[in-house]
Amino acid sequence: MPTKNTVLQSAGLTDAGIAQSVSRRKFFGYLGATSAILVTAASCKKDDTPDGNTDDGVDLGSGDVGVLNYAYALEQLEAAFYIKVVDSFYGNANDLEKGYLTDIRDHEVAHRNFFKAAITAAGATPLQDLEVDFSSIDFTSRDSVLGTAKAFEDLGVSAYNGAGKLITTGAYLTIAGKIVSVEARHAALIRDLISNGTFADNTVVDAMGLDMARTPAEVFAIAGTYVKTKISIKNLPTS
Repeated sequence: MPTKNTVLQSAGLTDAGIAQSVSRRKFFGYLGATSAILVTAASCKKDDTPDGNTDDGVDLGSGDVGVLNYAYALEQLEAAFYIKVVDSFYGNANDLEKGYLTDIRDHEVAHRNFFKAAITAAGATPLQDLEVDFSSIDFTSRDSVLGTAKAFEDLGVSAYNGAGKLITTGAYLTIAGKIVSVEARHAALIRDLISNGTFADNTVVDAMGLDMARTPAEVFAIAGTYVKTKISIKNLPTS
C-alpha cells in the first residue's frame, strides 16, 4: 500500500507543486480535494460487494474506492458543465456572475483532477472520462444555465450527504464533509442568483434543518439525463 508521501509525490501534489499551480482564488476547491488525496491510501483497504443493483456498464468499484469513483463521476459532470458555461457566457452575464461562475468552475475542475490523481496514485483504476450530453441546455440563456447549475449543485450536495453512510474510513468521511460544504456554498450562491433569499428554502432543507440526501441509484436516475456513459453501481456499498 502506498504511503501518504508516495501518493502525493506520484500525483505531483507536493506542497511546492501546489503552491506554484494554485492561485488564492482557486484555494477552496483545491483545499478539499488535496485533503482527499491524503486519505485515499487508507480508503483502499476494504472491498464490500453487496447484493442489489445488477446493471451493466462501467463498474465504479466497491468499498471506499467505489465511493471515491462515484464522487469522481459527479465531479466530472459538474466540471464539464461549468467549463462550457465559462467558455462562452450567456449574453447578459454581468461581471459579478462571470466571476462567480469562473470560481465555481475552478473548484469543480480541481475536485475532478484531484479525485483522478488520488485514485491513480493509490493504485486503483479511475473511472473513464465520462461522455456527457448537454444538448438539452441552452447555454445562451441565463435561465437555462442557472437552472441547470441549481439542479447540479443541489444534486451534488444530496449525493455527498447520501454517500456518507457508505464510507468506512473515518478520515475520508471528514474530507467528504469538507467537500460537500463547498458544494453547498455553490448551491446557495446559484439559488440566490436566481431568486434572492432562496439559498436554503424548504425544497432542500427540511423542518428539522437537515439537507436532502440521495442514494447513488437516485442520483444517477437524475444525472443520467446528461451522462451518455453507462455506469454500473452494482458493487457500491449500500450501508
